[in-house]
Amino acid sequence: MNNYGVSNGDSNVHEKQVEGNDHCENGDGSNGVILGVDGGATSTVCVCIPSFSSSKTLPYPLPILGRAVSGCSNHNSVGVTVHISYPTENAARDTLEEVMAEALSKSGSDWSAVHAVCLGVSGVNHPTDQERILNWLREIFPSHVKLYVQNDAVAALASGTMGKLHGCVLIAGTGCISYGFAEDGREARASGAGPVLGDWGSGYGIAAKALTAVIRAHDGRGPQTMLTNKILKALSLSSPDELIGWTYADPSWARIAALVPEVVSCAEACDQVATKILVDAAQDLALSVKAVVQRLQLCGEDGNGSFPVVMVGGVLEANRTWDIGKEVVKCIQQQFPGAHPITPQVEPAVGAALLARNFLMKESTENYHS
Repeated sequence: MNNYGVSNGDSNVHEKQVEGNDHCENGDGSNGVILGVDGGATSTVCVCIPSFSSSKTLPYPLPILGRAVSGCSNHNSVGVTVHISYPTENAARDTLEEVMAEALSKSGSDWSAVHAVCLGVSGVNHPTDQERILNWLREIFPSHVKLYVQNDAVAALASGTMGKLHGCVLIAGTGCISYGFAEDGREARASGAGPVLGDWGSGYGIAAKALTAVIRAHDGRGPQTMLTNKILKALSLSSPDELIGWTYADPSWARIAALVPEVVSCAEACDQVATKILVDAAQDLALSVKAVVQRLQLCGEDGNGSFPVVMVGGVLEANRTWDIGKEVVKCIQQQFPGAHPITPQVEPAVGAALLARNFLMKESTENYHS
């Protein structure tokens, strides 16, 4: 057992949490709650947990008072399916407000019961992004509520370290990003700039390369590939020419990324084009982790120091013969043998809630000693 968490290969982390409102009272007479939100390009999850205000240790399994799921809350990608007259920021904001309200309702609580909120949202890449969301949250919650906004990668890291910000996280789902924290608080990130700017290890990146390979095979610029028949069948199309209309009818990231299983199936059948796409993706994902590790010196001076690498996202959880996650870990450990892969036992939304709790406890301690 290590200090970073437990890795047992079980990707169904939601089952590691206990739902229901039987735990609404914290045991110290208070009924306050904490909200954690994980918002990405595909879906948004909010969980409501007791505040545990006087408890230093957390119960296991962690009681989940309420849980809700909604659509995309990344203002950079939600807009491709939103009418042009409705600002993308409004669409993302509506999604976040709805999912929090539903989680609170399921927990039997209301806005006034909230002690702290942590939003881990993809697309939060700059302090101005954080401030914009914080200003909106201040309009919803009472003034006593502590509000925290982070990139969704930070919440994902916390889901593997149970709230401790140390080590590196790799998210590879619809999009991808690597994010890390050193013991002294320094942080660094790599990738996460979206498919246009080169996140080729993401689900979108893998699928986009597969679609490109089909078109190139069709017009003679590339080799023939099993991807052609596999993808056309999956989309109920009769010709590669129809892919053009299908792609641009709705180029949302999640819609394209949903084709990743077809690429994996072709690679498992030894299709060279599909295999190269996955190998390149694994190397690109490993490279993003290596960049963060090197910048933060997580591996120590000798390069052999131990540090956690939290692995999150559907691309890494394929659980197939051609396992992208295993290939990524192999690439990382060739350079950093002390890298310790972790599959979280709680979902990123719970990680966000644990972050909020830890931030709240830290502030309370600092205020007590000041």
